[in-house]
Amino acid sequence: MTKASKSTNASESPLIQLAGVEKRFGTRPAVAGLTLEVRRGEILGLLGPNGAGKSTTLRMASGFLEPDAGSVTIGGFDMRTDGRRARAALGYLPEGAPGYELFSPREFFTFIGRARGMSTAAIASRLSQVEALVDLGAHMRTRFEHLSKGYRRRVALGAALFADPPVLLLDEPTDGLDPNQKRALRRDLRALARNKAILVSTHILEEVPALCDRLVMIDAGRVVFRGTPAELSELGAGSLDRAFASITEARA
Repeated sequence: MTKASKSTNASESPLIQLAGVEKRFGTRPAVAGLTLEVRRGEILGLLGPNGAGKSTTLRMASGFLEPDAGSVTIGGFDMRTDGRRARAALGYLPEGAPGYELFSPREFFTFIGRARGMSTAAIASRLSQVEALVDLGAHMRTRFEHLSKGYRRRVALGAALFADPPVLLLDEPTDGLDPNQKRALRRDLRALARNKAILVSTHILEEVPALCDRLVMIDAGRVVFRGTPAELSELGAGSLDRAFASITEARA
């Protein structure tokens, strides 16, 4: 059990709720009737092979995509009817590490803070905190266009964290990071989760026991497993790789 899971308050309303969400692209169902909940103090892993619907799920949870059916509630606010307050309660790390090419991380974070309505003093204080949290060091004044993939990923993560929202939606957060950076990020996310609800997608199985309290595995947009990392491992006789393969290959 991670430190984050010990502080989960089961009596508290979930900060992330997806109820029967569906999304189709043409005739293809990308996500089919997905329901999940994440409470403060908890990291829920959204697991599945490439193309399973993980990124589509996070885009719907963030309000970037509107579900064809079902509902999304973030921080107690319905994304469809109260989207502004729902979006204000979350930080979103999408795939691809988007950013403004001519901005430095410092300029980008300042822009994020202003867009979020933060005061000048709050932005200044948060800049040093986020710089340390995502380990940008001397790159805080380097233009985004000149950063490596790993540093771009860190900047995008810093943008998601900058306003210190109660909800984090993280799509493959360790993509592009080296092993030391991955370990540090997992440690930091566990610490952050004491006061947040975090939904993180991954297809990297090593992430699962190190980071997640619970799992929802999807394949072809449908839930194929719910439980803890230990329960998933048991299905593979102690191996997450075998469990993952047996569940997803059975549906291939």
